[in-house]
Amino acid sequence: MTDHGHSPQEIAERINAPPGRGVLRDVVYGGIDGSVTTFAIVAGVAGAGLSPFVIVALGLANVLADGFSMAAGNYSGTKAELDNIRRIRAVEERHIALYPDGEREEVREILAQKGLSGDILIDATAEITSSTENWINLMIEGEYGLGSVDPHPMKAAVATFFAFLVAGMIPLLPFLASVPNAFAISAWMTMAVFFAIGALKSRWSLAPWWRSGIETFLIGGLAALIAYLVGSLFHP
Repeated sequence: MTDHGHSPQEIAERINAPPGRGVLRDVVYGGIDGSVTTFAIVAGVAGAGLSPFVIVALGLANVLADGFSMAAGNYSGTKAELDNIRRIRAVEERHIALYPDGEREEVREILAQKGLSGDILIDATAEITSSTENWINLMIEGEYGLGSVDPHPMKAAVATFFAFLVAGMIPLLPFLASVPNAFAISAWMTMAVFFAIGALKSRWSLAPWWRSGIETFLIGGLAALIAYLVGSLFHP
């Protein structure tokens, strides 16, 4: 857990420039999916008894094509989220212009649920509704449950793609290097990546690093096992 300062200047800088959700979700999502899908191909093709050349060809195709597809999907999804926030802003701006008394009552209710009452509630409502921007920001958070910091579609897409690319290449490295027992080494390396991603994820949670690592390890391992068993059904 990261500590931060509480001097007046540090507080003002932090509150006036909130970081938003960042790219943690995108990196974890891309990394896990890159490892799982690429090793699933490796396990499935190995289970079918096909050559290492086929494993590398299909694996590289997956890393590039599926990685780009995931990045594009994340870009579109994040952009849709951003468009929705803009739409809600426009709706609230129109409601404030047409129904100011009703919108003030909504602000009063939001603040009351945060613990304000009496004259403080009346004064706070008047102060917030004196600025249309502050008014809309409070409505977006209090009425719709959305953050006031807009997401970044391109940043989310780039983070997803590179996390997918880096993690997805790990299962292919033993085959690219043509080492003996490439599949076994690939499996161990991929399991290590699963655990590492989970352990790293715990930095931003309250879960112990080993528990988060084991959880991701089991999820990825189960996906790989399913792929290997399906591939083994087609072994000649």
